[in-house]
Amino acid sequence: MSTPSFSLDHLVEWALRGGPAPVQLTEASVERITIAQAHLRTAARSGAVYGLTTGVGALRNVPTDVTPGDGTSHALRLWRSHATGFGELYDDATARAAMAIRLHQITSGRSGVSAGLAASLGAAIAAGAVPELHRSGSIGTGDIVPLAELGLTLVGERPWRAGSAPVAELDEGDALPFMSSNALTLATAALVHRRLTTFSVAAEKVTALSACALQASLQAYDPRVHAGRPDASQQRVAARLMALLSPAEWWPARIQDPFALRTVPQVHAPFVDALVTTSEAVMVEVDDSSENPLVTADGTPLHHGGFVTARLSATLDALRQALYPVISLSSARLSALVDPSLTGLPAFLASGPADSSGVMILEYLAQDALARARILATPVSTGGVSISLGLEEHASFSTQAAWGCEQIVELAPVVVGCELVAAVRALRMDPDRLPAGGPLREVFDAAAALLGEDRSDRPLTDDLAAAVDLVQRGL
Repeated sequence: MSTPSFSLDHLVEWALRGGPAPVQLTEASVERITIAQAHLRTAARSGAVYGLTTGVGALRNVPTDVTPGDGTSHALRLWRSHATGFGELYDDATARAAMAIRLHQITSGRSGVSAGLAASLGAAIAAGAVPELHRSGSIGTGDIVPLAELGLTLVGERPWRAGSAPVAELDEGDALPFMSSNALTLATAALVHRRLTTFSVAAEKVTALSACALQASLQAYDPRVHAGRPDASQQRVAARLMALLSPAEWWPARIQDPFALRTVPQVHAPFVDALVTTSEAVMVEVDDSSENPLVTADGTPLHHGGFVTARLSATLDALRQALYPVISLSSARLSALVDPSLTGLPAFLASGPADSSGVMILEYLAQDALARARILATPVSTGGVSISLGLEEHASFSTQAAWGCEQIVELAPVVVGCELVAAVRALRMDPDRLPAGGPLREVFDAAAALLGEDRSDRPLTDDLAAAVDLVQRGL
């Protein structure tokens, strides 16, 4: 069902910077949507359809009240009751990406959502409108709270945070199908995947700078070491490090380096693989029609559990767990950089009186961030739940897994940023260890241009802020 124009890269670029929308309604997609809507109405006239002729959750056996006495429809009451947003709001980019994902899913023509509601959503996307959506209430079985809020925004009951769109006329069959998606969780995962991919590039470049400063042996990255292992990612990490470090202009300081230098290909490769697996898992969900019930081509509404995003949750858990060793090695290289027995430079890269602290405090900052990241690396997919009178006794918690990725991606650049500040200072103290030119010299020059040269004891706040920004941008 995916189209060539819809990809995670396109989605993220559009959500962050605008441009051509990654999805739009066509005559063919409107026809599919209209047929599915007609099928759902026909099925409702001939039998029970969950969420349309019945209540939801534990009320699945309760017929809907078509004349509730308050002048509202079951669909509108369902949205209102579920739009109990609280606390933190989604940012504009995530909200925009979620709208595009939801429309992309609806265009498959298996949800039963009306063409009118889809048209309003498409118009909002084209106009750059942004809804106000809360981050609360999702547990990996559908982003029902923010999608109910989006539904009420499309029908005019909630204001847009930015822009506007034509008010949609609510069809009785719109409410549950529209909420039957994890679009906000998927948007979050897509955006954090981009940030972690950029971080991965930066982490390798900073590692290479530290290898220069520590006069590392390049044997650990030699292609002959990795050629016999059927691990393409490990081979590529080692090759990238060799490309950054060649030609090395120093004699290795040790016959064998600390693990922080020697095991980088083995530790970074699982993280690189986890990034690939994450993008695949996100696209599986983006391209899936997980609405419950699902309208088949012959008009049969099938009730199912496709809205449980177990694959995504497990994948995001694995991504955080693969990231943690990468930043753990970074903190170990930082400790090596301040150790005179490994660098031949003053302790803590200090200058001035013998009791000067230099960059000593960076270890504390890195270890603080690392400790917080260690907590976030704990899997959430092992959690349990029992809600709706015990009817719903499982949840994937993919929303919380994505949230954990958002938090850890704020911490990882702090650890590597501390390493970068120390590596640049060490190389300034002995510039002969730097390559005369090439891509690694460019990395050093870019960082050195922003980091202060004063080696006296002083607050390193501005230096660390600049280094973290460089890491977040991939240097």
